[in-house]
Parts: sequence; structure tokens; C-alpha cells
Amino acid sequence: MIFITAKFRVLPEHAEAWPEISREFTEATRAEPGCLWFDWSRSLDDENEYVLVEAFRDGEAGAAHVQSDHFKAAQRKLPQYLVETPRIVSTTVDQDGWAELGEMAVDR
Repeated sequence: MIFITAKFRVLPEHAEAWPEISREFTEATRAEPGCLWFDWSRSLDDENEYVLVEAFRDGEAGAAHVQSDHFKAAQRKLPQYLVETPRIVSTTVDQDGWAELGEMAVDR
């Protein structure tokens, strides 16, 4: 799977609205057949920073994502709301989804 984490520093005046600003892109990406997940979180340390954790089935699915119309639309729309170019970590991982964090096992 292709595993990606990206940090988006949003202009302060748009930080509260970011979930709505990015909603169309988020929903379209989640509907892609090769998308495993596409989840936003807000930083606890910087209220203007959102962290995107996303995964795609394989390189072909990742390529389809960046070639999609909704990705191209996001490239045109989203930068106007950002302080800087988002930072990203992208790698291929030899698994199909989330594994358990055994060091913090919960026995109930």
C-alpha cells in the first residue's frame, strides 16, 4: 500500500472552515476505488495545522488519485487557503491496512 502523511498549515482566518473547504476533495477521494482511507486531524499543538493520513491500495491507485479531476481541482483551489506548501511523507508499506499496536494492547 502507498501510505502518505501530509501537514497543511492553513491561514488562521480559514482554519475553522478547513473541513468544509476541503470537503469536496475529501469525499471524492474517499470514493476512489483504490483509496483505503483519507483522514484529517487537527494538530493539538498548532490550531492552524491539519494532518492528513491517507493510503491507497498500490501505486496504480495512487497514480489514479493524482490524475483525477478532483485532485486537479484541489490543486487549483486549496493553496489559496494555505500559509505554505504542505509537507509530506510518502512511502510504500508492505501491509494492507492498520495493524495493532501490541505494545499498548487493551485487554478488557
